[in-house]
Amino acid sequence: MNIELISLPKIEDYRGNIAVIEKDVIPFEIKRVYYLFDVPSTAKRGGHAHKEQFELLIPLSGSFDVQLMDGENEQTVTLNKPDKGLLIKANVWRELDNFSAGSVCLVISSGEFDEGDYIREYDEFLRYLNDTP
Repeated sequence: MNIELISLPKIEDYRGNIAVIEKDVIPFEIKRVYYLFDVPSTAKRGGHAHKEQFELLIPLSGSFDVQLMDGENEQTVTLNKPDKGLLIKANVWRELDNFSAGSVCLVISSGEFDEGDYIREYDEFLRYLNDTP
């Protein structure tokens, strides 16, 4: 599957740790940053794929599950460490659920918002994969 778990550089200190994102930590230029918070534990987020954009999901606080599908395989990744990020490359369907109380999901994207880059219906996603060389 077109995903990768990335360990963020961590500076450990008795006063608290720092995770750093700079230079070549992620394999793309950052174009957009946003975060999900106050998500009810019964809610789902995501429910789409990107044609070109890459995204790095980081659990700043709490935990949540990421359901991933590439048209052939399915995988669930639980994110619960703020120094571990999930890189989701193009053409991977994602759904986020099972949010713990107080969880915050930071998303770092390779592109600015572009509705044309989104595929928001799973059946359309499967058709897109079959039509993509």
